[in-house]
Amino acid sequence: MSKLLCVGTVAFDKIETPFGKTDKILGGAATYIALSASNFDNIDIGIVSVIGEDFPQDYIDVFKDRHINIEGLKVVKGGKTFFWSGEYHNDMNTRDTLDTQLNVLENFNPVVPESYLNAEIVMLGNLHPAVQMSVIEQVNNPKLIILDTMNFWMDSELELLMKVISKVDVITINDEEARQLSGEYSLVKATRKIRDMGPDYVVIKKGEHGALLFYKDEMFFAPALPLEEVFDPTGAGDTFAGGFAGYITQSKDISFKNMKRAIIHGSNLASFCVEKFGTEKMLQLKDEELKQRLSNFESLTQFEINLT
Repeated sequence: MSKLLCVGTVAFDKIETPFGKTDKILGGAATYIALSASNFDNIDIGIVSVIGEDFPQDYIDVFKDRHINIEGLKVVKGGKTFFWSGEYHNDMNTRDTLDTQLNVLENFNPVVPESYLNAEIVMLGNLHPAVQMSVIEQVNNPKLIILDTMNFWMDSELELLMKVISKVDVITINDEEARQLSGEYSLVKATRKIRDMGPDYVVIKKGEHGALLFYKDEMFFAPALPLEEVFDPTGAGDTFAGGFAGYITQSKDISFKNMKRAIIHGSNLASFCVEKFGTEKMLQLKDEELKQRLSNFESLTQFEINLT
């Protein structure tokens, strides 16, 4: 089996949206990435992250039940798990961070388990660039390194982030972040500048408006499936990244043509994530639902046109 190494936060989230609110629930970038990727057969998924002693066994069992290797999940004795609280506005596209407690994440030094040093695919979830660089320096020539980052690191750790970007094959960011990183408003010009920084592929996530994939002079657009209900967007971007990375790991194909399919699989999984709070829907997801919605995506994008 091909190996996928997922690096990111395993956390507690407290979320409020126009449709309700939660107490502390399971969250974190690595959580969503790994759970999403676990929907693909014949791949070996490992997590590198850190938690405190307050992290309940029930949540650890969530990973075990999905056959996600937690050898790289460090437990800090006496420590508290990373915590984030946020409130979404009525449009569900904007949110306010109400509380962030780094806790054990503040001094996290990642250690990649020996069994995953040769992972074919490495998915670096949103984290401090120093942590991401440490993982890059530990792994042994993976076929593909995928990076997710955000504007916070562009504001506070740009020099180090640029070094990380120069080492990766794929970067996934949203349109606002692509413009900030490149200094260009046009996304075509922006991605050209970003590819000059190192990555061969640029994925621009546009939330409810889909995703764009750029490679050399080629581009591909995948729409987001219109949904009747969106309860909680938390983790949707990470779920997208996990689906993207999981499909590539399963298919063992890193071509542009195959990445188009990976974008659709990522969008498909992300469309489920937003239908419940936190990871609830991802833990209930059935193969039949995935296949049916993939069929819906196909119907949404398939058409015939006479070019003569």
